[in-house]
Amino acid sequence: MKVLLYSENQKLFQKSGVGVALKHQMEALKRAGVNFTLNPKESFDIVHINTIGPGAWRLLKTSKRRGIPVIYHTHTTYEDFRNSFLFSNLAAPTIKRLLKKRYGAADYLIFPSKYTQETVRNYAVKTPGSVVSNGVDIEKFRKNEKLSHKFLETFSIKPPVILNVGLPLKRKGIHEFISVAKQLPEYTFVWFGAKFSALQPREVRNILKHPPKNVLFPGYVPSEILLGALSAADVFFFPSYEENEGIAVLEALSTECAVLIRDIPVYREWMHSGKNCLKGRSVPEFVDAIRKLIENPSFAKKLGKNGRKTAEERSLEKVGAKLKKIYEELLGGGL
Repeated sequence: MKVLLYSENQKLFQKSGVGVALKHQMEALKRAGVNFTLNPKESFDIVHINTIGPGAWRLLKTSKRRGIPVIYHTHTTYEDFRNSFLFSNLAAPTIKRLLKKRYGAADYLIFPSKYTQETVRNYAVKTPGSVVSNGVDIEKFRKNEKLSHKFLETFSIKPPVILNVGLPLKRKGIHEFISVAKQLPEYTFVWFGAKFSALQPREVRNILKHPPKNVLFPGYVPSEILLGALSAADVFFFPSYEENEGIAVLEALSTECAVLIRDIPVYREWMHSGKNCLKGRSVPEFVDAIRKLIENPSFAKKLGKNGRKTAEERSLEKVGAKLKKIYEELLGGGL
């Protein structure tokens, strides 16, 4: 069995969640002993598509004509496309129609979460599928004191540190992040993620150019710096309005960082406020939660320990085993 893992414009997507998800698939399949390729010109027995562009559509059609099963990974939804880049809201209805066509034409769908499964089903897409986490490398994302000190020294930061990771978008809650930072000037707020400034609305560009004195936007950074930041952070504050799972959240959980998230449906099944995270719905609630975590380190540590257990349930080894089973059953006619 040989699987084609397909993603268009890999250089463009490598700094996004889809790019990280593809890397996770590659590593998960290696650990599961599944042969794969990224080159559509090679021979393969099954296609696993991650993007929704014209190249993916051509591949889907040619593969089906050849009798090769096609799996579509539902990383993109109408809901998470909105409030992203310039003109994304205008394009969102067109994207929704495109998604219905793409996902509806596949042989099988993989959903990153139960929430995404419910969302796509609401598009009247009947294609069979199952939920498989994007996963996290729990061996790589372990708290690392050496890298923690290096991060603090490199950026000349004094704790407490409040961290976020992701593209700085309106959908990701950048406005609330700034509002919370203004109310907590004694803390340092850091947001890692590629800026793509030319594609951002003016209001977001202004935030990136003129943040408050206690807010840093260093942009996209290598994984070693990211691990150092997660190890040093007192709170991982992720106020995103819409996610299909949240790989950045998984990475924070894996490093035992106390996590504060917006109370949105995607977390309903697996993130529990007071157990492995805290949740909020407004700037005042986020401010109170951060103060609670900073002022009560034993409570923050408990959340971090429980968060690590949550991450372990979504290890790449477990993801690889699930993907292997799906491939085998699809090829064998069992799905």
